[in-house]
Amino acid sequence: MQDLETLNVIIAGHIDHGKTTILYKLSRKWTDTHSEELKRGITIKLGYADITISKDAEYNIHNKGKAQRYISFIDAPGHEMLMATMLSGAAIVDAAILVVAANEGIKPQTREHLMALQAKNLKNIIIIQNKIDLVSKEKALENYNMIKKEFKGTIAENAIVIPISAQQEINIEKIYEALCEIPIPQRNKSDTPIFLIARSFDINKPGTKPKNLHGTVLGGTLKAGSLKIGDEIEIKPGIMIKEANQFRYKTIKTKIASIFRGSSKLEELTPGGSASIETELDMSMGKTDAFSGCITSIKGKLPEITTKLKITYELFKELEGMPQITPLKPSETIMLSINTSVTVGMINKLNSKEAELTLKIPVVPFKNAKLGIARNVNNHWRLIGQGEII
Repeated sequence: MQDLETLNVIIAGHIDHGKTTILYKLSRKWTDTHSEELKRGITIKLGYADITISKDAEYNIHNKGKAQRYISFIDAPGHEMLMATMLSGAAIVDAAILVVAANEGIKPQTREHLMALQAKNLKNIIIIQNKIDLVSKEKALENYNMIKKEFKGTIAENAIVIPISAQQEINIEKIYEALCEIPIPQRNKSDTPIFLIARSFDINKPGTKPKNLHGTVLGGTLKAGSLKIGDEIEIKPGIMIKEANQFRYKTIKTKIASIFRGSSKLEELTPGGSASIETELDMSMGKTDAFSGCITSIKGKLPEITTKLKITYELFKELEGMPQITPLKPSETIMLSINTSVTVGMINKLNSKEAELTLKIPVVPFKNAKLGIARNVNNHWRLIGQGEII
């Protein structure tokens, strides 16, 4: 597993266009494991699944031969109100599968997800034209031409378009082939470790004996550097505590107890692919994604957290249902998605290219980190632009 090329891939697109079903057909794993997701039939949190694949169809179909790549899939929510979650997913991936249903075509969230991928500077994109079994050949071709026309001038302009039927399992092998063609990003193992936390949880089952209990588990991806079992790590911004009627964030320090990539246990974690880090923290500390949006590294290596941020920004030209995006205004409150964290900030100073903000939730400020900018429109946070930390 450690020797395989690793790739993190997000599956994005409009609600009900078949993202979760495609992921199941690729990985044989349902990612909607959250009870509310199962009840409502939509993806609310980030779902995960992983597989090993090869250019050789024999391996993908019959599991015979040699694996070439380890793929971590992230299933992002399609609903516009869950855009912040989708942006968090886009922060930890190397490539994206953008799903468009052939019987419905490009929808508002298709465009919004494409803008989110652009905001996170993601360039490796595969477009899946799903549900071709529901339309005629002529309609499928018309839909294909519409996709090419709509995405002209965007990061997906030259993306491959693969027509499939997830339900009928038609052309699924073409997705594996396309995933094997994506270039593996340069990853620097000698850099300071940067582990972006997307989820945290308690893996203990009720009734587990005390001697067999596991500590809080952090799920996410290592962007740079390496981490080993026994390393002393810190988690920032950490947890919010109240002191003398004031709230502040406290950095959490702990040790790595074990590391997993998929079901494989590792001694050392290197960049690429999603992974789970078991810590020595009490299991209750990480429940319900308490550390989601935090960053982990070797103790003493991360920048100090801050609630003051200076950014460069660029607004999109238009949004579905909002033909003109008006300029940002002083004292306006906006939402920022930075790495896997989401925070709300008030604009203090502003010009046409730069803004200074005071944040409600502190962030770990990495220079040049990409960010998404959202505005509250009719009680919905809508993505309106992109930028980076100065």
